[in-house]
Amino acid sequence: MNTLSVLVEGPVFVPGDAGYDTERSGFQLAGQHRPAVIVGATSASDVRTAIRFAAARDLPIAVQATGHGLTAPAQDALLITTHRMSGFRIDPAAGTAWIEAGVRWKAVVDAAAEHGLAPLSGSSPSVGAVSYTLGGGIGVLVRSYGLAADHVRTLEVVTADGEMRQVSAGSDLFWALLGGGNNFGVVTGMEIELVPVSHLFGGTLSFDASIATEVFQAYDQWTSTVPNEITSSAAVVPFPDLPMIPEPVRGREVAQIRIASIADKATTERLVAPLREIGPMLMDTLDALPFTQASSIFTDPPQPHEYYGTGIFLNGLNKSAMQALLELAGKASAVVQLNHLGGAIAGSAPNAIGHRDARYVLRLVSDPGSRALLDGVFAALAPFASGHAMNFMFGPTGADQVRSAFAADTYKRLSALKATYDPANLFRFNNNIIP
Repeated sequence: MNTLSVLVEGPVFVPGDAGYDTERSGFQLAGQHRPAVIVGATSASDVRTAIRFAAARDLPIAVQATGHGLTAPAQDALLITTHRMSGFRIDPAAGTAWIEAGVRWKAVVDAAAEHGLAPLSGSSPSVGAVSYTLGGGIGVLVRSYGLAADHVRTLEVVTADGEMRQVSAGSDLFWALLGGGNNFGVVTGMEIELVPVSHLFGGTLSFDASIATEVFQAYDQWTSTVPNEITSSAAVVPFPDLPMIPEPVRGREVAQIRIASIADKATTERLVAPLREIGPMLMDTLDALPFTQASSIFTDPPQPHEYYGTGIFLNGLNKSAMQALLELAGKASAVVQLNHLGGAIAGSAPNAIGHRDARYVLRLVSDPGSRALLDGVFAALAPFASGHAMNFMFGPTGADQVRSAFAADTYKRLSALKATYDPANLFRFNNNIIP
């Protein structure tokens, strides 16, 4: 391991070193990595050197930027952390951004806003932009502009043979990385398209959870009426009794409808009016806001913590399924979120992202001890499910779950490409595609 510290510019840690525990920890604190060695990469060159070192010693490789989506903790492996690779640049004339592996969305959102532009980022500004995009990227404006993965122009990646490659649409590897993620290598940078959005009309309608079934039913009917300018989700959230939580929802279980609209205020108000008639509201925050404040629409916790979660694509729901979902999720004190899809997601794109025709993606997040209850939710919803969602699988995943994230022919092609680019399955601490 001493040799490795000479070969890379970034720090190297082994168990017992000061800083080892901090370096291996990410946002997800359940089931953390415990690698044999960590390389804190500062550049693509460090990544390439680390991969070659590991491959020569048959050490499997894990990758971590922010650690939000940890699925398979690494043991006896080499962990590459990329959070030091935080460089990015905005090209306002081209409407693009180049982003290194460790960049979080907040930095890009703030910088792009200076030019009246926005990335297709998600609900949490602290999530790593690259890993989010490789998994698809169901974001704040997904119905209006599509998935983040659909707006990638080029990817820079180091594959298991230690070779640096730059790939774009038309390349098999480009296609596989956007959906298959770090099964094929470590993406050290990407060029993405930005969209001309500086403001939106958004916010949250909050109801007491005692009428959650009515809220979800009304939401399900409402989503069939809205144009692509409206991206939304329905959720049930058990809010803690903490001072930073707004008083109307503090310490309560709350049913919410979250709205992000690029339509004008009058149009959005007209479209949202039926939702305000569902029942008494605890809070209504719908208003004009800059895109830099889009994360305020959601309730993503800012602090690292332990959790288990997963997500599935749904073709629809009926009343009994909604009731079963909410009852089982309530027993687990889970956060339930139903994201409306469709719109600009539909159709083909030069990537491996699956289930583009789904109506919703359902996300469930709770403490790790509630896994059995959450798995029961998915069993109850099986008649409506089309497969799992790669970006929302937080915790151990099985081969069947990963396979279900793709169409059968897509998974077969991914598996063949995995055998080409990583035949030894060095990159296995992930939603693993078997070569």
